Amino acid sequence: MTTRHLYLARHGAADAFGNLTDIGRRQMDLLGRRLADLPIDAVWHSPLPRAAASAGELARHLRDAPVAEAAELIDHVPYVPRPAETPPSWAGFFDGYDEAEAVSGHRLAEALIARFAQPPGPTDTHEVLLTHAYPIAWLVRHALDAPPSRWLGLNSANSALTVIDYRTALPPTLVMFNDMSHLPADLRWTGFPGGTRP
Repeated sequence: MTTRHLYLARHGAADAFGNLTDIGRRQMDLLGRRLADLPIDAVWHSPLPRAAASAGELARHLRDAPVAEAAELIDHVPYVPRPAETPPSWAGFFDGYDEAEAVSGHRLAEALIARFAQPPGPTDTHEVLLTHAYPIAWLVRHALDAPPSRWLGLNSANSALTVIDYRTALPPTLVMFNDMSHLPADLRWTGFPGGTRP
């Protein structure tokens, strides 16, 4: 039985203009070192500059793995929940989303699943996906077969590692979620709201 290993990571820390910061570059360098001994077949990244720059930093450690853009990885809202599914604290977040935007975002989310959340061919594959918090949340929600609105409760820190394995005729396996063990304490927790952290 073959396995498709997906290594998902949110881009490194970025500034208000969406450009990778020095902290973001350090984060991606450390993630690249963590993945350096794996047989990575490809690095896919979102079209947005912070993800593309993150891929460049990470790929320096990955033995000539090809790096390419994947439109499905762009930052997007994968599913706009119905009012009955929306936690009160999230209600204001969806103000202003019209039906066309909701349909477009969900169509993109389904394309993401169709392209990446599938079993491999005849050999094992190892792919890195450098993307954003919402697409990672959608892939994890899908792997767990959770209701569509459950992507709302999942968040990923910058350069945190999530791993999902796909095998033929078996449900996906969530191997790890939001792991930051490659980062020193001062580089963890970026990308989260403020507050006390362990």
